[in-house]
Amino acid sequence: MKCKNCGEEMRIAEFKEEEYYVCDRCRLKKKIVEPIDYYDEPASYTRPIPNPEKRTEKKKMSICLLISFIIGLAYMIYSFKYWGGANSNVADASEALGAGIATALVTPHLVCTFIAVVFNALGLFLKKRAFALVGAILYTVAMVMMPIYFFYVILEMILSYVGYAKMKK
Repeated sequence: MKCKNCGEEMRIAEFKEEEYYVCDRCRLKKKIVEPIDYYDEPASYTRPIPNPEKRTEKKKMSICLLISFIIGLAYMIYSFKYWGGANSNVADASEALGAGIATALVTPHLVCTFIAVVFNALGLFLKKRAFALVGAILYTVAMVMMPIYFFYVILEMILSYVGYAKMKK
């Protein structure tokens, strides 16, 4: 009998006094069922015994997403410190107005980058591809929103896309 997952030849093994087809490559186990004689009394149907030998693979943490998260978090800390105090260091009303306009222009970029860092963290720690992809797309949107600051988010964007591509489906 061939394995339906990988196509390898399955061997017959005994487990708890019942016979199973077992694939050594992907660990698929299928119970061997005797043909039912319809003229005898009805057979009782039972659920197959779960395989205690089946290993659940732990998903590894993506290094690319980790580096992207650290750089994005550092950029967010820097940005909040820099832009949070932008209006307090001005002496003139025109400088205050200019700082306010600059802050208003960069705020969408910062908000989008902040949300990207959050999704990057969710993709990293929950090991979910969809969150990693959303984080990468949001880094791209943040870069488009403020092209002059592209160098702050381009590395995070590239690493997030690579991390997403390397994660198992």
